[in-house]
Amino acid sequence: GKFSKSRGVGVFGDMAKDTGIPADIWRFYLLYLRPEGQDSAFSWSDLMLKNNSELLNNLGNFINRAGMFVCKFFGGTVPTMVLTPDDKRLLARVALELRQYHQLLEKVR
Repeated sequence: GKFSKSRGVGVFGDMAKDTGIPADIWRFYLLYLRPEGQDSAFSWSDLMLKNNSELLNNLGNFINRAGMFVCKFFGGTVPTMVLTPDDKRLLARVALELRQYHQLLEKVR
C-alpha cells in the first residue's frame, strides 16, 4: 500500500537495517528508483530484480570483462600508466564533469 509514516506503512531506516540487506544495495536501489518530482513505488520483488539484474549482472559482467582483458593482454597485471598531455586534458575535463555532476546530485537534479 501507500507508505504512511503515521500509520507505520512502509520500509523505514530501522526496518531496512533489520533486513540484513547491505546499505550499499539500499543506496543503489533508492537512487535507481528515485523520482525527480513525484512519488515512487517500492516493492520487494522490484528490489530483488534490480539488485540481481542491474547491479549484480551488469556490474559483475563489467568487472569480469575488465579482469579478463587485463589477464589476456597484460599478463594479469595492470601496467604503469604514463600520461600524455592529451590524457591530462581529458582527465581535467572528466574532473570538471564530475564536479558538476556532484553539484547537481546534491541539488537532487
